[in-house]
Amino acid sequence: MTPHARARLSCLLAWSLVLLIPILLFLAGWLPWWQRVQALDEQLVSGADQLVRFQRLVATLPGLRAELEREQANDDFKAFYFDADTPALAGARLQSEVQDVVRTAGARPISTQILPVDDKEQPQRVRIRTQLQGTTDALLEVLYRIEAARPFLFIDQMSVRSTTPRARPTRRSSRRRAVRRPSNQPQVGQLTVRLDIFGYSLGSAE
Repeated sequence: MTPHARARLSCLLAWSLVLLIPILLFLAGWLPWWQRVQALDEQLVSGADQLVRFQRLVATLPGLRAELEREQANDDFKAFYFDADTPALAGARLQSEVQDVVRTAGARPISTQILPVDDKEQPQRVRIRTQLQGTTDALLEVLYRIEAARPFLFIDQMSVRSTTPRARPTRRSSRRRAVRRPSNQPQVGQLTVRLDIFGYSLGSAE
């Protein structure tokens, strides 16, 4: 290669570098910007789709509210929930109904308390803890009436203990045996029962 050709090649390479460096700098700045624009376009399309879905959901809210009001007015629907504005009112109603059930079954209510409400539950449970005393037949009647109650009631926990006093041993004389006459009234065992009972309420927590 002649010196003249080498000079022309060197000059061409120099000009190529001069032109290539700005192009590379331009691409280095333009490529991230173009990728960012593409990402923003995708986010815009996704946001538009979500907006359309949200608008459709909002459009269905009046119909859903009307359907909910119709269901709340339905007697079959009321069989599942207490018709009360708040869980506190539902708890008071539950407490009153359980006390009536206990008395009607022939048992004796000892104490009843409303348990705290979990605000995160939907629908919310209203719970009470009641303690009663009665015979086995009375307890079975209480359980039957709770099962048949409307709105539906559920027993979460139950504990039973007997309160019948133990019979004292009969003292026997060394000279003669004491003859014990049978009692005309049989001794009926008494049970002390604690029940955790809950139902459901649609009222909002306060």
